[in-house]
Amino acid sequence: MSIKTKLVTCAAAVALVGAAASAMAQDKPAIVTVVKVTGENWFTRMNEGVDAYGKDHADVATSQVGPAKADAAQQGRLIEDLVAKKVAAIAIVPMDPSALEGVLKRAANRGIKVVTHEADNLKNTLVDIEAFDNKEFGARFNEKLAACMGKSGKWTSFVGSLGSLTHVQWADGGAENAKKYPEMELVSEKNESFNDANRAYEKAREILRKYPDIKGFQGGSAIDVIGIGRAVEEAGLQDKTCVFGLGLPKDTGPYLESGAVDGISFWDPKDAGYVMNRVADMVLKGEEIKDGMDLGVAGYEKVSVKKGPGEGSILVGQAWVDVDKSNYGKYPF
Repeated sequence: MSIKTKLVTCAAAVALVGAAASAMAQDKPAIVTVVKVTGENWFTRMNEGVDAYGKDHADVATSQVGPAKADAAQQGRLIEDLVAKKVAAIAIVPMDPSALEGVLKRAANRGIKVVTHEADNLKNTLVDIEAFDNKEFGARFNEKLAACMGKSGKWTSFVGSLGSLTHVQWADGGAENAKKYPEMELVSEKNESFNDANRAYEKAREILRKYPDIKGFQGGSAIDVIGIGRAVEEAGLQDKTCVFGLGLPKDTGPYLESGAVDGISFWDPKDAGYVMNRVADMVLKGEEIKDGMDLGVAGYEKVSVKKGPGEGSILVGQAWVDVDKSNYGKYPF
């Protein structure tokens, strides 16, 4: 580990101590949300939902933390700090769900309530919250991509990392959907961007050099379409390629305007942050998580609940939003 990384981790730990101490001083249960990376707009928006829940429910203290870069090991160390502080509940968006099973089991053994988001394969969670069915979401991306491509030609997919479960599920959902179209050819699938727009840009440039006739890109991480769009725009291929993926309207707007990105889909991270904390609070209070319940947030008015791979449950909403150049401006984030 570099000195810089050590300093970042130490600084994050100090911030956690302060947040936990403040919550305990107020005699409030502390719900801490741990995200994949701090500074990315997706998680900045999520923090708005975390803060909003705390303001709406004065009997709990809410806060959000994350590593300085999208790194599963750094995220795990932050969670270990929270377990040591014995916070009441942890709400986690895992970089790599499988890498957290051990620390989450230790959290449960200490009586800490764990809820997760984008991790429906985790065993050591009480409730995993999914904004929608992930393979269906990936198929939606691919169906739009297929229509744009005329249902023929080479295409590729991106993921934040191969450990990012939902991104892989979206890529797999897209690949399964594309089987309906025999003239579509998947090449160099599941390119890892590690939630870094510059990496996505470099990878997209590499793919454009290797496959100059490629017609389609399906993004995974919320910033993949930014890097892909930049590469497409620089190559002057806006009219020859189709780009769809997860994204935020403000971030992707310039590329939607130029035509380098054709469309994005998302769920509002603010709503997801609010719902994670709502569910964590319900678990703390011993309230039942039941099929068909209304969580009072758009897209989560009638959630489905099914058994997870461990002792917990998976809660699924219908919270996706599709936008393109014509309507992305309606969304202020």
